[in-house]
Parts: sequence; C-alpha cells; structure tokens
Amino acid sequence: MTAPTFSGKSVVVTGGTSGIGAAVSSAFRQAGATVIATGAFQQEIDALSPDDARSARVLDVRNQAAIGTLFAEIGSLDVLVNCAGIIRRGEEHDPTIFAQVIDINLNGTMRMCSAARPLLAAGGQGSIVNLASMLSIFGGGLAPAYSASKGGVAQLTKSLAIAYAAENIRVNAVAPGWIATPLTSALREDDTRSRTILARTPLGRWGKPEDVAGPVLFLCSTAASFITGTILNIDGGYAIV
Repeated sequence: MTAPTFSGKSVVVTGGTSGIGAAVSSAFRQAGATVIATGAFQQEIDALSPDDARSARVLDVRNQAAIGTLFAEIGSLDVLVNCAGIIRRGEEHDPTIFAQVIDINLNGTMRMCSAARPLLAAGGQGSIVNLASMLSIFGGGLAPAYSASKGGVAQLTKSLAIAYAAENIRVNAVAPGWIATPLTSALREDDTRSRTILARTPLGRWGKPEDVAGPVLFLCSTAASFITGTILNIDGGYAIV
C-alpha cells in the first residue's frame, strides 16, 4: 500500500504543537495537506520552526467562541484530529482539578467535533480522529480524571461515529500506550517505573510520537474508507499482556 496523500486537504490538529500532536501535524504536512496546528500557549508556537509557526494558532479548547472563530476563518475542512489534553498525576482526586482535566480532554474534544461537523459534512468525506489512551481500558490510581476522560473519549468516538455517518463523516480514535512525550517525561526519568513499563510491553520499548502519526493518517485516508467507530491501540502490545 502506498503512503496516503492529502494534497489539497485541510487539516486541523488540536494540541498540534508538541508531542503526538506535533508528529501528526508534521506527517500531514509531509503528505501534502494544509495544516493548522493549535496549542494552548503562545510559547509552544514560538518554539516551532518558522514555517510551522506561521500556520499555528493559540486555542483553548474550553472556549467555545474561540473554536467557532477558528472554523469560521478556515472556511473548509477535511480532517480534524483532537490531540489536546492534560494530565495532573497525583492531583486529580481534587474535584476542582478533576473537573479541569475532564473539561479539556473530554468536553474539549466534543466542542471541537461539534463545531467542525458542518465543514466536514460540506466536504463530503470528512474524518475525525480522537486521542483516546490505554487508560480508556485500564484504571489509573494517580490519574482518575485522565482515565475517566479517555474512557469518555472512546465512548464519544463510537457515539459520534453513529451520529455523523449519514453525513459521510468517519469518527475513529487511537489509543496510545507509553509514548515518549513531555507528558511521560517524569515516568521515563524514573528508572524503576520505566523498567516496569518496558517489562510489560511485548515490543520492549517506549513508543515514539511518529508511531502514532502513521496510524492517524491511515484512519483519515481513503484506505480506511469503511472504518468508523474504531479505537485503535498503539501500545507495543501493552494491553494484551
């Protein structure tokens, strides 16, 4: 199978200025797409290359008005990838912090999908990929809000796949395992915790953001035209052990 091409396609990637989102944004650009990557803070955009920074935007996925403005300015859209998210390990048992994490990871994903829906429908073959997690499957004692939000993203993905199908919008999700990103830096720097993670991962290594980007492009491509409502594990086999 040849690598997917997205020449002439318009793509929005939330959380697209760092980690997995940055890898997804870069992969779509390399495949010919016009990409708008959003980040929560201007500092993230300032850290990008000049070429990438020109098409990046600051966006708070909690701000419905700002989301509406973004899509009004774009005018057309073929692909939405929702990578924006936070984790607050050890703090999420505080109800206030719990609510903050849910509002960004789950409610923010829904806000983006809902606002993008008319543009994706107008394009005729729209695609959404949400970022779930292996914690959509497992619990996380230090991260109950993150786990709950990602479980919600998985069920939201299935529900929107049904709701949007009549408009020829496919909705899927990827569920990354242990990926080397800023969100996992503390775990990777803890030798004991890292060894435990790798011992359970059949492929025996931390994933790279690029390991997630390829499957995202596949799910948005014509090669996946009959796939919707799928949650694709990208975890080096962690979930099967």
